[in-house]
Amino acid sequence: MAQRQIKVRIYEDGRIQADVIGIKGKGCIDYISILEQLLEAETTDSSYTSEYYESEQSVSETTQVHHRFRSL
Repeated sequence: MAQRQIKVRIYEDGRIQADVIGIKGKGCIDYISILEQLLEAETTDSSYTSEYYESEQSVSETTQVHHRFRSL
């Protein structure tokens, strides 16, 4: 089985980009939902690789979420 990974990039303007790697099919969306909950953010744009449309467990998905940081 391929190693499962989530690569996360946080940009200066608060945008977050996440790539889900190692999961085929629609299961990758579950990982993005977890990130949204942890970061109190929502997905604003998604794109899928061909692996998303395969059945099993290895997809790469790029998703950008926008998070507004709270001042303390």
